[in-house]
Amino acid sequence: MSFVPLDQLRVSLTVSYQSSAGDRPRLPAWFKVRAKTGPDYLEIKQTMERLGLHTICEEARCPNRWECWNARTATFLILGDTCTRRCHYCSVETGRPHSVDQDEPSRVAEAVKALDLRHVVITSVNRDELDDGGASIFAETIRLTRRLNPTCTIEVLIPDFEGDEEALAVVCEEKPEILNHNIETVRRLFPSIRPQGKYQRSIDLLAKAKQHGMKTKSGLILGMGETLDEAREVMRDLRTVDCNIITIGQYLQPTRDHLPVEKFYDPSEFALLEEEGLAMGFAHVESGPLVRSSYHAEQQIDGA
Repeated sequence: MSFVPLDQLRVSLTVSYQSSAGDRPRLPAWFKVRAKTGPDYLEIKQTMERLGLHTICEEARCPNRWECWNARTATFLILGDTCTRRCHYCSVETGRPHSVDQDEPSRVAEAVKALDLRHVVITSVNRDELDDGGASIFAETIRLTRRLNPTCTIEVLIPDFEGDEEALAVVCEEKPEILNHNIETVRRLFPSIRPQGKYQRSIDLLAKAKQHGMKTKSGLILGMGETLDEAREVMRDLRTVDCNIITIGQYLQPTRDHLPVEKFYDPSEFALLEEEGLAMGFAHVESGPLVRSSYHAEQQIDGA
C-alpha cells in the first residue's frame, strides 16, 4: 500500500491564484490517498465492466475510490455517462446522451447482488431531454434492487428534475432510505458555476422530498470562491427545510478546462464546519478535504 499525491491521480491542480513570487502554491500536505487495488477493488471494477455499468467514482475522478471500493462501496451512475448540463466543476462528459437503456436497472440490481452490498448509492447524470428527467428509471432501479436484495439499504442522489414535482414523487414513492440532492455551491456562485440549475429550486426540492417522508441529504463543495460565512448560509438554508445529513468537501480541479481552485481549506476549517453543522441540528455532518457525497454513506443511515 502506498500514499499517492492527488496530482498523480488524473487530477489537475491548477489554481487561480499565485504566490508573490509568481509560482503556483504547492498542494497541501494533507492531500494524499491510499492507492491499493485489492481483491474487493478488482471485483467491483470487473463486475461493472462485465455488466456494462458506470460509476460516478470513475466518471467524476473521485480521489476516494480506492478506499471505498476496497470497502465494497461504489456509487452507480445510471442513465448513461453523458450529462445534458455543463457544471464548471464537474468532469462528467457533457453532450447529447444516448437513448435510455431500459435494461440498466436490472443490471444494477444484479451487480448489487453479485457484490453482496449492504448499502448502495445510485446517482445519475442530468437527462433534461427526458419528460421526467429519468425519474422512472430511478424508480425501476430502486424496485428491482430491493426485490433482488431485500436487506440492502438504498440511497439515491438525484438531479433537480427541473423542479418537476411529479418526477420527484415517482422516486419518493419507492421509499429509498436516503434521498440526496447536492446543493454543491453557495447562492452567490450558483448562476456562474451551475448555470442550468437554480439554488432555490434545489432547496425547494429537498423541502418537497421531506414532505414525502424522505430522510434527506445534501452536499457542499468548498474552494470555488465562496466564503465560510456563505457556506454557513447554505447550511442554515438546508436546515430550514429539515435536511438531515450534509457532506462538505474540498473542490479539486478535474482538468485544466474546468474551474480553477480558489482556495484549499485547512482540515481545521472543515472540523469547525462539522461542529457548527451539528449545533445547527444536522443529524450527521461528514466534513473534510477528501469528503465526497457518498463518502462513508453506509455509516450515515442509523445516526440520521
